[in-house]
Amino acid sequence: MSHQPDLLYTEEEEALRSAVRDLLADHCDAATVQARAESDEPHDRALWKNLAESMGLAGLLVPEERGGQGATHREAAVVLEELGRAVAPVPYLTSAVVATEALLACDGEEAATLLAALASGRTVGALAVPLSDRAPRDEWSVRADGTALTGTVTGVADAAAADVFLVPTADGLFAVDAGATGVSVTPQTSLDRTRPLATVTLGGAAGRLLAPTAAPVVRRALRAGAGLLVSEQLGLSEWLLTETVRYTRERNQFNRPVGSFQSLKHRLAQLWLETVNLKAAARNAADALAAGSDDADIAVAVAQAYAAPVAVHAAEEALQLHGGIGMTWEHPIHLYLKRAKADSIALGTAGRHREELAELVELWAP
Repeated sequence: MSHQPDLLYTEEEEALRSAVRDLLADHCDAATVQARAESDEPHDRALWKNLAESMGLAGLLVPEERGGQGATHREAAVVLEELGRAVAPVPYLTSAVVATEALLACDGEEAATLLAALASGRTVGALAVPLSDRAPRDEWSVRADGTALTGTVTGVADAAAADVFLVPTADGLFAVDAGATGVSVTPQTSLDRTRPLATVTLGGAAGRLLAPTAAPVVRRALRAGAGLLVSEQLGLSEWLLTETVRYTRERNQFNRPVGSFQSLKHRLAQLWLETVNLKAAARNAADALAAGSDDADIAVAVAQAYAAPVAVHAAEEALQLHGGIGMTWEHPIHLYLKRAKADSIALGTAGRHREELAELVELWAP
């Protein structure tokens, strides 16, 4: 259906932002994230409990009659902006967006029960596909022998935090409990420790059928994930820009603030322009998804094609313009750079989304 985009934030969305930002300021400061990223427990389960159970944010995309909050992708996008600003180590994108969207596409009692559990925040779900996937695969790496699942999936984001895996196979989508016999989760070396990857290995693990065909379910889940990942990239970019402007105002060289030098003004102005454009693309994608617009695929592809280079550029500029302190491990910029780089290949690269956009609008390369 045709839809007139609304890119502005509502009063309710701004109130939600304020509440989430206050919570993160109290429980997710840079030093805490840094310490956690260097530990054996990168996920912040206490913060997740606050976000998901106390504030009800895990169920934003789930209708009230199915156990959720009955909100939309617009509100979820605001949450992801704030989580991006804090590089929060919680499985929001993976469980409350991607896995939840997959379950919303499934019928039946099993899916309904699991959806309500994810919406409550007490259960964390993960779609068992590599984080780099943009679309369903031609062949799934897990095979089903009846309801016994066997195979290996690498690069699954937040798998270590998951209570249940949604596993696509040629015979449908199955739910597999993380603690079931025959399931093992092996951490991988991840550039971004705030969203760690792992290999999920199934050796005849018991699965519960959620949908007879996996591809359309996975396609819907990955589209929503890609569309809302842009809001996380926006949050990253805004924090990096704000902190860099603040630092260049305070840092003096030759008895004047470094931010007063013309060349730095130009670099920061360019970054501001890119970030404002990114906000428009992110809002358009979230709004199109919320409205179920016919243009949602195009809105997501446009936003994803634009977002990754901007977030990475913001992190690189922040690192350079903070001078020597930006290069230190103690300063949080490296957390943002790693997240921006990891996001740039998550749910499809910018190049892959440009190819998809060309297909959608039938604008072929010469």
